[in-house]
Amino acid sequence: MVIQDRLAEAPEGDQDALFDAANSVIGKVRLIIDAFGPDDGSLSLSELSRRTGISKASVHRLARELLDWGVLERNEFEYQLGIHLYEIGSRVPRVRVLRDNVRPFMADLHAETHETVHLAVLVGLEVLFIERANGYRQSPRQSKFAGRTHLHCSATGKVLMAFGAGELLNEVSNRAMPRMTRFTITSPRALVGQIEQVRHDGFAVEREETALGYMSIAVPLFTHEGVAVGALSITAPTYRADANRYLKALQVTRRQMTEVGALI
Repeated sequence: MVIQDRLAEAPEGDQDALFDAANSVIGKVRLIIDAFGPDDGSLSLSELSRRTGISKASVHRLARELLDWGVLERNEFEYQLGIHLYEIGSRVPRVRVLRDNVRPFMADLHAETHETVHLAVLVGLEVLFIERANGYRQSPRQSKFAGRTHLHCSATGKVLMAFGAGELLNEVSNRAMPRMTRFTITSPRALVGQIEQVRHDGFAVEREETALGYMSIAVPLFTHEGVAVGALSITAPTYRADANRYLKALQVTRRQMTEVGALI
């Protein structure tokens, strides 16, 4: 997303933060790294300058230092994110422990359902997928790993809103909610009603709100203290999806994780 789009969508306070970021070295580094989207393999110097609003000369100078650090890599005449970012990310305790503990159960869940399984956590006002289990026949485009999505249109996001901090729903409903498909709910009142239903049911379902032809169902993951630390979901093409079967499998898996103390 280019800096102009981010400024247009951001609340007034966040706009000030973005302006400040563009005027500091660390802020410029942040803008350069954040310029890479989930589907970007590599970006040219000109494109990085356009997306960040930073001059080509400054991007070039900073990119050289990021190359030395391993945060960026060169792909002929373009830049791509470096492996050192992955190394840094894998050290985050909250993510590492949860992912390592849940991964074996995700593998079993995929083996049982033959559908894509995601583990997600809340990061700011977005969903971050930190692990997945899927087969080689399944579409990688519908199976994000280390990618983000919106809270309002994803099953994992609805679960995280329903069982997370009380002010989270208000923050999301008071912001612009992008329409991903014609089925995406963008009405604050409708979203609040959905989240109330999720709290009652204990799970969330979205059908083609994020991507046409796909549905997802998710359950929250709680610690022994009752704190929601993430969400576990199954995503499948709508033509073969069996939400009831997936829900039962998710609930059994969550119970197994609780029994062995995987959620700490």
